[in-house]
Amino acid sequence: MTQSRRMSLIEAITNVAVGYALAVVTQIVVFPWFGLHPSLGENLALGGVFTAISLIRGYALRRLFERFR
Repeated sequence: MTQSRRMSLIEAITNVAVGYALAVVTQIVVFPWFGLHPSLGENLALGGVFTAISLIRGYALRRLFERFR
């Protein structure tokens, strides 16, 4: 059974949303260890950029694997 495009997108969004939250918390904790002190807004924006890239990557890879399945 193959996964529909819609379910692929929902799975990718869920995965990325959890990853976004984890990334922002990680940035807040780890960045100061390296002398970086971005504001909360900067952390959220940076996380947003990487989240968008991750969403596109996750969806594209899922569709690629479904094509070859």
